[in-house]
Amino acid sequence: MLEEGKIVKSDLGTPQGGCISPVLANIYLDLFDKELESRGLRFCRYADDVVIFVKSEMAANRIMKSVSSWLERKLFLTVSATKTHVCRPPKSTFLGFTFWKGKDGWKAKPANDRKQRLYDKIKEVLCRKRAVASPLKDVFTKVNQIVRGWINYFSIGSMKKFLTKFGEWLRHKIRVVILKQWKRPRTIFDNLMKLNRISKWPLESELIRQTANSRLGLYRTAGMRTVNFLISPNILAMRKGDRPGLIDPLNLYLSFYNA
Repeated sequence: MLEEGKIVKSDLGTPQGGCISPVLANIYLDLFDKELESRGLRFCRYADDVVIFVKSEMAANRIMKSVSSWLERKLFLTVSATKTHVCRPPKSTFLGFTFWKGKDGWKAKPANDRKQRLYDKIKEVLCRKRAVASPLKDVFTKVNQIVRGWINYFSIGSMKKFLTKFGEWLRHKIRVVILKQWKRPRTIFDNLMKLNRISKWPLESELIRQTANSRLGLYRTAGMRTVNFLISPNILAMRKGDRPGLIDPLNLYLSFYNA
């Protein structure tokens, strides 16, 4: 290992964050899996993260104590006291998921902190000064990469309601960036009129003129019905030249179930 510029030999442990760490963990903890199976316990493990499911708090406390002792005696591993605890499924997290009980039994969903991370990543990309200075092609590409990767990972979870709300928020942020790039009221009016001409139910030009000359600020203007109607989800999803269409988070999520 390299510590403070010096090479140090080590015969214990594995490098943290290395791509081989999960593989080595799975090999070493195979005995742990067999021990839990021999006890008839229901569990799920990925590398060194594991959750064990029991019926009562008393059983959970007993098993946590005995399992921790077994890991220390047989595999010489120290169980993290801060990360190991007893809780009900809705209060737990495992690999970014938490759990809720529906009519059909227990189901998984993304944990709240992972949802917030998604918002934070998109906010960083759509920071007004940065996004306005970039071509829409680059903005859409980066947003699509983040949203597609996040949904691909959490696709087995229940999140229809969350993605409906997130999709509305995302499109609103994109509309703010588009209006800011158009800058002047005259340019906003001309571009909205172009979209109006291809609309199936065109709006009155006076209504569009009032929107383009609004003094409410870009954030509130982007939330007006006129802007929402003309810069619709279908318009944002259209590919134009080398600019990809904006992903609809809800449609992408639902596509996993219709495939």
